[in-house]
Amino acid sequence: MSANNLKNIIIVGGGTAGWMTAAALGKLLKNNLCNVHLIESEDIPTVGVGEATIPQIQVFNRTLGLDEDEFIRRTQGTFKLGIEFVNWGQIGDSYTHAFGGVGQDMDSLPFHHYWWKLRQQQKVPDIGAYSLNALAGPQAKFMRSVNAGNSPLSNIVYAFQFDAGLYAQYLREFAEAHGVKRTQGKVIETRLRDDDGFIDSVVLEDGQIMEGDLFIDCSGFRGLLIEQALKTGYQDWSHWLPCDRAWAVACERTEPLLPYTRSTAHSAGWQWRIPLQHRTGNGHVFSSKYMSDEQAKQILLDNLPGKPINEPRLVTFNTGKRNKIWNKNCVAIGLSSGFMEPLESTSIHLIQSTIARLLALFPTKNFNQPDIDMFNQQMDFEHERIRDFIILHYKATQRNDSDFWNYCRTMDIPESLQQKIDQFKANGNVVRHNLELFNEVSWLEVLHGQGIHPDHYHPLVDTLAEDEIQRRVDNIQSVINNSVNSMPDHWEFIKQHCMAK
Repeated sequence: MSANNLKNIIIVGGGTAGWMTAAALGKLLKNNLCNVHLIESEDIPTVGVGEATIPQIQVFNRTLGLDEDEFIRRTQGTFKLGIEFVNWGQIGDSYTHAFGGVGQDMDSLPFHHYWWKLRQQQKVPDIGAYSLNALAGPQAKFMRSVNAGNSPLSNIVYAFQFDAGLYAQYLREFAEAHGVKRTQGKVIETRLRDDDGFIDSVVLEDGQIMEGDLFIDCSGFRGLLIEQALKTGYQDWSHWLPCDRAWAVACERTEPLLPYTRSTAHSAGWQWRIPLQHRTGNGHVFSSKYMSDEQAKQILLDNLPGKPINEPRLVTFNTGKRNKIWNKNCVAIGLSSGFMEPLESTSIHLIQSTIARLLALFPTKNFNQPDIDMFNQQMDFEHERIRDFIILHYKATQRNDSDFWNYCRTMDIPESLQQKIDQFKANGNVVRHNLELFNEVSWLEVLHGQGIHPDHYHPLVDTLAEDEIQRRVDNIQSVINNSVNSMPDHWEFIKQHCMAK
C-alpha cells in the first residue's frame, strides 16, 4: 500500500447521513485500506423525517448488497411509485409525478408530443392515463418487474418509504459488521493544522482526541466541521424557496396502504403524508413569514388521516447549500452540506450522490485540489438543478388565495429554470442537461400538472396520420390498463414478501 493512502477517516454524526456513509465506506474500502470511525452523541437528536426516497436508492442498496425484502422488513418500509400533488396549480387540482415512463416513444419522438396533438382536440384523457405508476398508485397496487416481454410490467420503476430511525439502525449494524468503529461521545472542539488550516483532530467531551486524515461532517444543520470550524459559508436560497419550518408528527396507519407519497399544498406551504407498515408519517412545511408556528401546527393536526401517536416536533431550516461541500480535508454529507425541503424526496438521494462522488474522486493524503474542485463543481450543478425543479412547483401556480402564493407566483426565478419553462411552452421540448437528476418525463409531469402547456407540438408529429396516432395512443392506454388490472394489492404484496416481524 502507498504511504499516501488515507489511514483514518472520521465521520462526525450518525443518523441517516452518517450511517449511509459508514455503510458504504465499510463495504467498499476493502483489505483494510483505511480505518473508518464514526462518532455520535445520543444527546443530540437527529432530524429523522426524511422517510421517502426516489428510485436511485436501489443503486445504493445493490452496491451494499442488501436484500430488498430484508431491508423493507427491518425499516417497516413500503413501496413508492411516485408523488401525488394536491392543490398546487389551483385548489382542487391533483396530478402525479410518477416514476417510470409515460406512454411509448414513436418514430424517435417522445410520446407526449403525439399525445399533446390529440389532447388539444380533447380526443384523449390526461397524461396520467398513460403511466402505469400513476394508475396503479390510487388503486393501491404494486408488484416488482417480471419477465413479460414488451409489457410495462417488465420495467416497473419504484422507490421506498421507510422509518428513518430504523434505517439508520439497520445501516449501523451493517457498517459495524464491515469494520466501522463507533464511539459514543460529543465533539466539543475541532483542532486545525497551523500550516494549511486542514482539520487535524476532534476533541470529545470526555477528553478523547481523535485524529484523522479525512473528516466527514454528518453533524446536521450545525455544520460542526464544515462551517463552525472551517467557516465555509452558505448560499441562501430562501428567496426562491421561502418555506423555513416544518412540523412533523406520526399517526396511526390508514387503509388502504397506498404506494405513493402525497403532498398537499396549504395557504403557506404544504403537507406530506408517507404511509409505512406501522404508521403514517406526516408533516407541514411552511413559511414563518406568512404563518405562525401555532397556525401551522393546527393545520397539520386538522388534516391528519388518523389519530396522532406522538407530539408534533418543530424543525427549522434555511434552504441553500454550503459554498463548498468539500473544503480542505472535510466533506459535508447530509444536512451539513445544505438543505432543500423534502418536496421531491431528494434529501437521501443527495447523501447517496455525495458518497458516490467522494468514492469516485477518493483522495490520498495529498488531497489533489483539481479533484476537490471537480467534486464541488459536480455537486453545485446537482444541487442547482434539483433546486430549479423544486422552485418550479411554487412558481407554476395559478393560486392567488394568500400572500404566500402571490409571492411564489410572481417571484423572479433562476435563468436556468426560466429557460426550461420557455422551451417547454414553445413546443413541448424538455432537454436534460448533463444527466441532471430529474429526467424529461419528470419535468413534463410537473410542468403539465401545474398548468404550463405548450403552444405547439413537435412539427415531426405531423409525419404520422392523425388516425394512426389515435390508434397507437389508444393501444398504449389499453395495454397499461390491462397491466394495472393484473397487479396485486400493495399490502398483500408486502405481507407475502417483506412484512415487518
